[in-house]
Amino acid sequence: MKNSKKGMEMVQIGILVGIAVFLGLIFKTQISNFITKIFGDLMGAGF
Repeated sequence: MKNSKKGMEMVQIGILVGIAVFLGLIFKTQISNFITKIFGDLMGAGF
């Protein structure tokens, strides 16, 4: 009984990690464009 619960927890963790990686790949370009714009604005402001 304990082994099956632990296995289910590992499956849930694997699914959550997979979803996180999938979303990271989807939004990779938007995130990098956002960061580039922020740093570009900071450099343009003369800090």
